[in-house]
Amino acid sequence: MQGQSRHRMPGTVTPPISLVPRILIGDHFLAEPIAKSQPQRTPAADVWRKTLSQIPTLFGRLAFLASLRDPRSGRYRHDVLTSLLGPDDGDRAISRSHQQLFAEWLAYSLSDQKQDLDEYLRTVGGPRNFRHYHDLIPATAREVERRLYLADLETLMDLLRYEQDAALSRP
Repeated sequence: MQGQSRHRMPGTVTPPISLVPRILIGDHFLAEPIAKSQPQRTPAADVWRKTLSQIPTLFGRLAFLASLRDPRSGRYRHDVLTSLLGPDDGDRAISRSHQQLFAEWLAYSLSDQKQDLDEYLRTVGGPRNFRHYHDLIPATAREVERRLYLADLETLMDLLRYEQDAALSRP
């Protein structure tokens, strides 16, 4: 799989894993590439950039953002960001961030998704119950995005099972 690139749409480029998504709130970005610095960053943008940059994988960021969504109300809440932006703007900012990260994940080649997922699983101590990964899909995702995500995830789970079976059968 190494070196294969599977683009979702003509002209799209697989984004590097080292980027933190850019979220526009009013005239400010809440997050930006880690390497880029802007002197005009807002306190909310700094908090969000630092928060997301502490999570080493895109899949981990998706899991984190999904964990901020209340299952009953569907609203997002991050204590510090909500205190800086207010509940409505905080919810909108996190929701947009979740959708943007989800789109970034879908733009990855299957090989890049596998690499990112492998790293995520190393950081959390191995495979978990993958049924809850359905919950990582943002509520704003279109049906075609949901299907693509689930198809990719099923393929990745099959690859993980194959690798585990192969490792167990080695003498």
